[in-house]
Parts: sequence; C-alpha cells; structure tokens
Amino acid sequence: MEFDGMDALPDGVVQSILSQLSNARDVAACSGVSRCWRDCVPFLPALYFPRSAFDAAGAGACADDAIGRMVEAAARLEELVIYCPFSSARLPRWLAMRSASLRVLELRVDSAADKAAAAASGAGSGHLDCIGVVSTLQELRLWGLTMTRAPSWGQLGRLRVLEIVGAHLEDLAVSGAVYACPNLTDLALLGCECSGAVNFTLPLLERCRLDFVGSGSCALTLAAPRVESLEVQGFNWIVLQGGDRLKRLTIAKNTGSVYSLGIERLPVLEQLSLRGVQWSWGAVSYLLQCAAEVRHLVMKVEFCGDFDTLQPFPEVDLVEFFNTHPKLRRFEIHGAMFAALCQKNSLKNLDSRFSISSLEEVLITVRSPLNAEQKLITLESLVCCSPRLLSMVIRISQMKNCHEASDEFFEEICKFAHVNKGRVRIE
Repeated sequence: MEFDGMDALPDGVVQSILSQLSNARDVAACSGVSRCWRDCVPFLPALYFPRSAFDAAGAGACADDAIGRMVEAAARLEELVIYCPFSSARLPRWLAMRSASLRVLELRVDSAADKAAAAASGAGSGHLDCIGVVSTLQELRLWGLTMTRAPSWGQLGRLRVLEIVGAHLEDLAVSGAVYACPNLTDLALLGCECSGAVNFTLPLLERCRLDFVGSGSCALTLAAPRVESLEVQGFNWIVLQGGDRLKRLTIAKNTGSVYSLGIERLPVLEQLSLRGVQWSWGAVSYLLQCAAEVRHLVMKVEFCGDFDTLQPFPEVDLVEFFNTHPKLRRFEIHGAMFAALCQKNSLKNLDSRFSISSLEEVLITVRSPLNAEQKLITLESLVCCSPRLLSMVIRISQMKNCHEASDEFFEEICKFAHVNKGRVRIE
C-alpha cells in the first residue's frame, strides 16, 4: 500500500501534528497548503510571533492585521507570545477575543511609536491595562515597558508567574502591579530601573529574583512566608518577613552600599551568596549569624564601612566562624574576607581539638601579598583542620607583581600546593 505523505493520514492525526506548531511563519505557511490544513488553525494552543516575523511585510499595520487574524482564528489559544513590533491600540481587542482560554501571555513592549505616544500623553503603562480582562492568566511576561503608575488590572487571582524584564519602573507602580497578583509563586523583575521603596506581600511566593539597576537608593520590604529561593540585586535596605523555608539566598549590590538587613531567621538556609563593592559590616555579621545552618557560602564583598567610607573587613576569628557554621561544606572567599580571617589574632583560639568537620571545597581569591606569613598559616590550618576536604583552589587575582614580596608570596603558595598535591591547586 502506498501513502501520499500527510494526505493519507486521518484528519485527527493531521490536526494533532499541526497543533504542535506555534511560530507564526510556520502557521501561515501551513495554512496556505490546503483547506484541511487551514482548518487546523482553530485548534492551535500557542502562537509565537518572533522579532523578525514581519520584516518582509514592511508597514506596521500589515503586522497588526496578520496578528489579529491569527489570534481570531485560534479559537483555543492558550499561549500568546509577541516579540515583534505591534500597535498597543490593537492589543485590547486581541486579548478580549481570547480572554476565556488564554493562560500564558508574553509581550515585548518596546515599539518606539507606542513609547513616544505614551510619553506624550502621560499615560505611562496605561496601554497595558487591558491585560486585566484576561482573568484566566497564569503566566505573564513583559519586556521593555515603562510603568509610571500602577496598572488597572484588578485582581489577577490565577496568575502564578510574573516576569518583567528591562523596564523603567516607578516604585509605587511596581508595588501596585505586584499587589494585583496576590497568588504569585514566581516573581522576576530583571534589569529594571527603579528607585525608592518597594513593598511586596505574597503569601504563596516560592521563587523570587529582583535585579534593580540605576544609581538611586532603593529599599525592599518582602513578606513571603513560603519563599524558598531569593535573589536580590541593587537594594540598599532589605527587610524579609518570613524566611523559615528559605534555602537559597543571594544579595548583591554592584554600585553603592548595602546598609542594613532585617531578617527574622533562616533555619533551613543551604546556600548564601553575598556580593558587592561595599557592605556595612553590621549587615554582613548579622546575616552570617542568621545563616548558621548554611552549607554553601560565597563571600565576594570588596569593602565594608558606612556610607562613602571604604574600610577593610574587621578581624574575624577563624575558630569562632567555623564553629558557628558547623554544616559549611563549600566556602568561596574573596580577598577581603580571606584577609579578615588572616589577621594577627584570627587563629588565637586554634588548638589540636579544633576540627572543621563538614568542609569539603574551598575557593580562595588572593589579591595582595600583604601579611603573607599569616595567610600561609591560615591556608595550612584550613587544610590540616578539615578532614573531609577534597579540594582547595587558590585563585591569584589582580596581584601587583612589581614588588619582590609578590614573587616570594607566590613561590610559597606554589610550595604549599605542591606539598598538598591532589587537594590544593592554583588558578
């Protein structure tokens, strides 16, 4: 028996195959093959319009008409992704047509014409108010928008995922947008320009990523009793209400300082990462006290000190530090923290009974030959007192080699690595 391609297949099988399409170009091409194939468009669960979907069409009106026809034809549409330029004036009609079935919406809102019109009218993010008609939404992703006031979305009670990327946000506007989504489990605000104070209360939130850029000061208050993973960047003041389930925490500040942290307790924290140019030592020490159960710790902070005064880390007692973090398995130390562990009195409490029982991996970044003898003693102590140690990586970074002390220090580190070959290596 001979088969003539897909023409020999039952209509139900053809419909199932074509329903896997989502790219607008593919859908348009298949619709032109035959009436049978065109009749499968109403069963498409997803439509994706890439950035270059209508480059050949030229005028924006042609793109809007094509998007409108496809959205209207896809009667069972659950997912709509539009990356190509479109007119926001058409968006309310598209969403209204599929308000009963749409579950996932992703828009790249960076049309130059729309932004200019919004700026001229002072409407800000008003052209996105129509999202509120889709009460069935479960995931919403927005790229490149400007939000100067809280959107009129009402209550998107079914929304579980909200992502906003590369946006300019006013603090009250973003707080209002999140307030309209009270049942979020995933929140991501990435590469967003914002300053001021943002307040989020999300009782079901489990994963949160907040990446705010800009030179202005910014404060965060987050009430999320179920949060398990939290990454924040760009905040000077942070208050977390409810960290009982938090397992992964990253706090970074690429410019400016982290002045204060308010966290109740972190009883199950496994991974903690502190990054930035300057932190208040009070914030650092407070967070380390809260993270007594941490297993993976990353310390990449250059300086401490309040406001504009850059200061080195104060002396840290090595024995006390590891005794208060008994479950620490992996430790990544930048130059400043390592120097704090290598001060004159850092090893004063070290004796033969001391053991770092859980430590398995250490990565140490060394940036200065100062206090070389004490640094070598600290390295030797970490190896000798860590019976489960599998790997110690010593990373030499930006060390000035114009001084004889640098060469001598590096030579001593090489000797140390050779003596402990198999466990210690140099990068």
